[in-house]
Amino acid sequence: MQLCTDIHADPAANVALDEALLERADGEYLRLWESPSPVVVLGRSAPIEREVNAAACAAAGVPVVRRPSGGQTVLIGPGCLMYAVVLDLQIRPELVAIDRAHQFVLGRMLAALRPLAPNIEIAGTSDLVLTGDPPRKFSGNALRLKRTHLLYHGTLLYDFDLDLVEGLLKPPVRQPVYRAERTHRQFLTNFPARRIEIEEAVKKIWEV
Repeated sequence: MQLCTDIHADPAANVALDEALLERADGEYLRLWESPSPVVVLGRSAPIEREVNAAACAAAGVPVVRRPSGGQTVLIGPGCLMYAVVLDLQIRPELVAIDRAHQFVLGRMLAALRPLAPNIEIAGTSDLVLTGDPPRKFSGNALRLKRTHLLYHGTLLYDFDLDLVEGLLKPPVRQPVYRAERTHRQFLTNFPARRIEIEEAVKKIWEV
């Protein structure tokens, strides 16, 4: 698997690069990057008026962009490591089944991160959480399926200013049962490891 660490100054270009890797894939890729400033990223069909506090984003100078995959709206920025894997469906034909794709990628991510924090598990459709009562989410994930390749990407919060989320994002339209109507600040948490530790663990598990 080839490693991509490209970062663009333009927030939309940063997000678009994941899709570009998918569209032009001639192998398998892992991309690791971190936005230098806060950016709201909408899912492919997420309604901006129902999920984003547009006035607060405009006042704070936080851009709003849309990604090619589905899923919930997220706020990214410093302290939120982004990862993306582009997988070859000719090598892994079973991943055309969406549930198998979630299971495969998140299983790999669990194996990578558990040596750093053993109390993690998969929750909902595609979240990674720190276990507890209640569990708290540190990673949200989404995918885009094409004819020959699959893009699977997500967030890894490790030192993110979680208070920002409350002011810029509205409560999501669709919520997993385990969220139990908690606010963003009550629901989210940071993974207890440094960025370099997370990066090395992820690169190792994907054999870049």
